[in-house]
Amino acid sequence: MRRFFAILKKEFRQVRRDPLSLGMLVFLPALLLIMYGYALSFDVRHVAVGVLDLDRSQVSREFLDSLFGNPYFDRACTLDRQAEAEDLLNRGSVRCVLTIPRDFAAGLSRGEEVSVQALVDASDATIAGTVIGYLDLLVSRTSQRVRIERLARAGLAADLPVVNPEVRVWFNPELQSARFLVPGLIAILMMLSAVVATSLSIVREKERETMEQIAVSPVRPLELILGKTLPYVAICLLTMTLVLTLGYVLFGVVVRGSFLWLAVATLLFLFAALGLGVLISTITQSQLMAFQAAALLSILPSILLSGLIFPIRNMPAVVQAVTVLVVPKYFISALRKIILKAAPLESLWQDFLGMFLLGLLFYTLAIHKTRKAS
Repeated sequence: MRRFFAILKKEFRQVRRDPLSLGMLVFLPALLLIMYGYALSFDVRHVAVGVLDLDRSQVSREFLDSLFGNPYFDRACTLDRQAEAEDLLNRGSVRCVLTIPRDFAAGLSRGEEVSVQALVDASDATIAGTVIGYLDLLVSRTSQRVRIERLARAGLAADLPVVNPEVRVWFNPELQSARFLVPGLIAILMMLSAVVATSLSIVREKERETMEQIAVSPVRPLELILGKTLPYVAICLLTMTLVLTLGYVLFGVVVRGSFLWLAVATLLFLFAALGLGVLISTITQSQLMAFQAAALLSILPSILLSGLIFPIRNMPAVVQAVTVLVVPKYFISALRKIILKAAPLESLWQDFLGMFLLGLLFYTLAIHKTRKAS
């Protein structure tokens, strides 16, 4: 125990002597959270739409006014002829061109089905799909309302079957993508901070040629690893508190669930992430190699294979199998359940177990490698 506290004290002293690295570990994730929190967004709003109204009637104007009375579409320009649509879409001036046919008002007054053409720029498939969904919903609602109003003005019975869905949005009533992304960003940034910090700790001893002295000392591999990682647990907990506070102040992300389960999830995540960092430090020989390996193993898998942006269930089976080894996958899932849904332990235990088993695997490999090296 005395040897463990000696290593722990030495590591705290080393951290205190490097205020630049300490500041980067604490404040860099907070800065990146602010940048990515505002930059990343799945919200599709203020889509530029060009309009070609061939009917030029009161009905078509009412239809268009109703269509653009929302934050999703902006009427960017009015076209005089169909040939202008291709040029606008090619130049990216608009995302969509709506064409109102000449017999729009007459067709509605006769109770006929009238088609409205929408040319959508699908170079960005995600935005295009969302635009098409918005258009389909808004056009159907708006056209139905306009048709009923026109029939009523003509003194005809507007006896049309109508189904009105009563939608109740849970967990994110404002439909803000930041509420969904911020918990994931917290996991990614914490992963980067934890893995890079610990991966450099033991490698630093190798570069300073003090690792040989530790190897011949009575210090056991477990005591060395714990003494090297516990200071970074404290630093990462401070970072976690800071980014959660910023998430609440800047993005309105409120922890709706239990702070106890949030603390358990964070500690298990740090157990696994720091274990990966220690494992990297035992198999690399320089701080440059350790940093490169830590960045490669923490950033790319965390973004691509964690479920932050791309749903894991949509990936091929082989890739889904690889995600079992991605620590942020479990932490992101747990954070979203705790922060957004206030989920109970019954919904969290699988994520907790995944992080614990990965941490156990990483530390076992690191201890084995340290014993082999000594």
